[in-house]
Amino acid sequence: MANADLGGDIVARIEALAAISETDAHLVRVFLTKEHRAAAELILSWMREAGMQAHLDAIGNVCGRYEGDRLGLPCLMLGSHYDTVRDAGKWDGPLGLISAIACVAELNRRGRRLPFAIEVTGFADEEGVRFASTLLGSRAVAGTFDESTLSARDANGVSMHEALTQFGLDPDALGAAARHRRELLAYVELHIEQGPVLEAQDLPVGVVTAISGATRLAARLTGFAGHAGTVPMALRRDALAGAAECIGAIEAFCRTDDNGLVGTVGAIHAAPGATNVIPGQVSFTIDIRAPTDAHRQRAVSDIVRNIETIAARRRLALQLDVTHENRTAPCAPGLKQQIADAIAAEGFRPFELPSGAGHDGMAMIDVADVGMIFVRCRGGVSHHPDEHVERADADAGARVLLRLIENFRPRAD
Repeated sequence: MANADLGGDIVARIEALAAISETDAHLVRVFLTKEHRAAAELILSWMREAGMQAHLDAIGNVCGRYEGDRLGLPCLMLGSHYDTVRDAGKWDGPLGLISAIACVAELNRRGRRLPFAIEVTGFADEEGVRFASTLLGSRAVAGTFDESTLSARDANGVSMHEALTQFGLDPDALGAAARHRRELLAYVELHIEQGPVLEAQDLPVGVVTAISGATRLAARLTGFAGHAGTVPMALRRDALAGAAECIGAIEAFCRTDDNGLVGTVGAIHAAPGATNVIPGQVSFTIDIRAPTDAHRQRAVSDIVRNIETIAARRRLALQLDVTHENRTAPCAPGLKQQIADAIAAEGFRPFELPSGAGHDGMAMIDVADVGMIFVRCRGGVSHHPDEHVERADADAGARVLLRLIENFRPRAD
């Protein structure tokens, strides 16, 4: 392994990309904005410097290709996204993209060509901030882009169709971004963990087993509003007290699980919302995730039964609607083993963990085997300005990725 300072180069480019933001006070870089355009141009220049042919595709993904030992070979695709949430950290997405570019640059520096091509893709929209629809870039590549989302509008009333046109792209040509399975040997993404597990294990990197699926529900409990001073406790139909019991039951249920199940109530609204009025109606959200679909679906069924029992006992009307359902994306066994081998060869203990957060691999699994490498992040903090990866860990992640690339073995079909 060469002694190139991969970590130092990666950190410098993370900082350069983070300087491209909608505001100086907070890092904001969303789909089809002038910041998106500036970031894309910078990333394209890095790809070309690394020896790749590079272009912007039909949805605004940045795409670089490093040919193999002969032209036109199927590729190992690497990448991540370069859009952000609002008031974001620097590392979520860009670390994987920039690390992949650094690995190709190192191969190019050595003049090394492999028996397959390498493609690096920076997905234009994974977070879904602007149009409230996630994985837009990777769904376009996987050929599963839902064209009905073109009518979605942002906070300023601009439709995605209009935004693509203003950006210089053709909304009617989005199908050109789609790739065929025969073109891709696999998709591998390096990403910050966005959680505290690797830090607790004192490890810089880990092997992702699966990207957890998610079920989201909207719950509404309806009781009867009344005077806070005159209705006896035994006669109340307090929707907020019922919601509180439901939320506690969700937490208690998920805490008893040792297999990666997590449950979150992230938003709640009580009406009429007055200090001296018993709440008559409460709405809240539920987000349930697990590393396997069967596990998640069983958990959702049990949680729904618990909520129904609580609502009936408290004489509350219940409405529950599923608002989002995303299946689990299991990482390919062969890729998991190759990643583990690369980690061990770099002197670290291979450690497996699931991803509770969604990633572009959830879309890419429709067109390729998927593998993921996690890199430790300080405190497990993500989607926050305090998000941070140590230079040594960025270097470790890149070296694992480079070793994986150089020893990559396509699946034998």
